[in-house]
Parts: sequence; C-alpha cells; structure tokens
Amino acid sequence: MLDINLIRKDPEFVSEKLALRGLEIDFTEFLANDQKRRDLIYTTEQLKAERNKSSAKIPQLKKEGKNADELLARMREIGDEIKANDQLIAELNQQQDDFVVGLPNLPADGVVGGGKENNQVIRTYGEKPKFDFEPMHHVDIVEHLGIVDYARGAKLSGAANWVYRGMGAQLEWALLNYFIQDHLADNYEMILPPHLLNYECGYTAGQFPKFVDDIFTLRAKDDSESEHGFKRFLLPTSETALVNLHRAEILNQSELPKKYFAYTPCYRSEAGSYRADERGMIRGHQFNKVEIFQYALPEESDQALEELIAKAEKLVQGLGLHYQVSKLAAEDCSASMRETYDIEVWIPSMNDYKEVSSASNAGDYQARRGAIRFKNEETGKNEFVHTLNASGLATSRIFPAIMEQNQQADGTVIIPEVLRPFMNGTEVIEPQQ
Repeated sequence: MLDINLIRKDPEFVSEKLALRGLEIDFTEFLANDQKRRDLIYTTEQLKAERNKSSAKIPQLKKEGKNADELLARMREIGDEIKANDQLIAELNQQQDDFVVGLPNLPADGVVGGGKENNQVIRTYGEKPKFDFEPMHHVDIVEHLGIVDYARGAKLSGAANWVYRGMGAQLEWALLNYFIQDHLADNYEMILPPHLLNYECGYTAGQFPKFVDDIFTLRAKDDSESEHGFKRFLLPTSETALVNLHRAEILNQSELPKKYFAYTPCYRSEAGSYRADERGMIRGHQFNKVEIFQYALPEESDQALEELIAKAEKLVQGLGLHYQVSKLAAEDCSASMRETYDIEVWIPSMNDYKEVSSASNAGDYQARRGAIRFKNEETGKNEFVHTLNASGLATSRIFPAIMEQNQQADGTVIIPEVLRPFMNGTEVIEPQQ
C-alpha cells in the first residue's frame, strides 16, 4: 500500500512513477475527496465536543431549576448531524481505501518503464550447452527414463499436473535438500507454514483483492456468510505466509534483519490458457518451491536484495546450469514489488530462458498493508519494515533444465554433482524398469 501522505505531498511524483507501469492516474478528484473527508472529520469532532460540553450543562440547569429544552433540542440537532457526518465519513473512508489499495507499488529509482520488451539482461553464467546429437525435449526425456508420469498426473488431478516416480522423485527431493542445506548454512531460519491461509494473508502480500482469481479457494458450509465468499485459500507461494509471520507486530530494531526460508508446494489456478511451448513442468497447478525471505531495515533493504540475488544465483551455479540474470522493467514487476531481478535458466528445447527465481524488494508496501513495524532505537518512533523475497529455488523449471542441459546421446541424464550425496551417490539417471 502506498503512503497516502506521499500522495498528498507530491501527487505529480507518484503519477510519474505509476506511469512507468503504464498507468495514468490523476489524483485531482482523490485529493479533493480527501480534503472533504478531513474537513468533515474536523467538523464532526467539533460537534462532538460541543455535544459533550452541552451534555454536562443539562444536569446543572435542571439542578438550578432552569429550562433545558433549548439545549436538548440543540443536542438532538447535533446528534442527527453527527450521525449523517459519520455515515458520509465512512463512505469516503471506504472509497479512499479502495482507491489506495488498488494502486501498485512505485518502481524504485533505476527501474525503467514498459513491459518485458524493456527487461535488461545484466549478466550470464556459463555457456549454452552444445550437442553432437539431436537433443530431446524434457517431456520426452523424462518419459523415456520413466521418472515423470504426465498421463497419470492428469488422471489424478487433470491437466497441468504430473507424478514424480522412482529416480524422478528422488531427484526432486534431492533438489529440495540441496536448497535447504544451503539456506541453513547461511543462518536462515527454516519455517514450515500452513498451506491453508486466511484472506488477510493474501491482502498483506498484495495479492488480494486484485488477483484473487489466480488462487484456489476453499469453501465451507458457512462461507456464504463470509465477506469474501471464502474463508481460506491454498497458498500460491510461501512468500504469502512468510510476509504474514509478523503481521500487526512491532519488532525491535535489534531483531532486524529477520531471515527466513520455507519449503511448500505452491498452488496456482493460473487463469487463462497455457502456451503450446510450455508443456511439461514449465507451468503447472502445483509445484515445489523453497522461498527465502527477509524483514529488513529501510536503509539496508537494497543490500538485502543483493544478498537474495546472490543466494539464488549460487544455487543455480552449484547445479552447473547456464542461466542469465535480468532486471525487470516496471510493468513486468508484480504489483507489490518496487524492484525485481529474475534468474532465468536456459531451456534448450524452447530456445529461451525461463525464470527459476524472482528476487524482489517490496520496500514498505507490504508492511503498510500488514501493519508490520519496528521501533527506531534512535527516535523511539515506530516505522515500517521493508520486506524482500526470492525463490531459492522453484524446482519445476530447474528439473527440466537439468534434463535438457545434462542429457546424453544414449538418452541418459547426468546428475549434478551437488545432488549426488542426496541420491546415494548415483551419477547418471538411466531408463527405469
């Protein structure tokens, strides 16, 4: 959520920043209604003070045997006016909240405007693999090896689902263990959050109300009485849980930064159709991911973002995969984030790079929505923390990248060396019996 004081102070600056996201916002009407609301609040407070003062006079007048009818009539008049004002204030408050909640975060300095076409590749790692044979698509590889079963995945849960089998399941679990081991070594606290979250979690993360159609909701018998039509939803990423760990809390400055990571499956309804070239694991309704997260001091959040990027890169480098890092343009950043860097792994069959981690800085945007603050030791004032997140990593694109980048002419796949200790020393995946 944006700082309303910033909008009041410098609406042109806010408009210019939002224009980088392709939004044309005129704050004239908003500011006029805001001033009307503030004036009305002041007037109503004065009326309430007058009512309280008059209310104290009535017993005294009666005690003195004087007529209080005129004062009582005035109090009834004031009461009616206060009631009407309070109703109008509530309507103006709701209009203001709805407007501000719908605004995305302001892009950070240095983030260029536009969409994907303006994303900037800032570095690459390794070389694209070269094959002296006709390389296969990862779907064909895993089916040849018998380690992923798409047909039975669809039978169990519909399209865009799959079943890991045998060495495929072991490889998936080895990846997760590799990620977890690295984050523990870097002194991040491990979290296993619930997968069923309440509406406030989605709101704080900035996913609700705008992106509520992208998640799977769970409805109960009494959900017809729920304000939002559902009580809980399946988390689309553990970021949604991690950003809510300290919702409505005031942290001590000495506690920051707080560094967490969590493993969960991620559940995405992914509204809309899938591209033909995204068959297989590239896009699915359920996939595994380890998420890294920080609550940071405002002056340290840029440094924290660099740390998250470096951690995600280190994991991909350890797997020996070719990848690139892109700085996203404003329109390609999610609504809650002011700055995002994607780590994108090379998928040979697609002749393209696919994101396996988005490292993002939300600034105080999510903290304002969730009332997450810290007490400044120097000033004694409560200030909003900054929140940051990155995938560390998602497996559903790392797995295909390993299959395709490490495939051999005989149809086998070389297991990255860092994963072998988690797979009983196995070096190559061969066709399963």
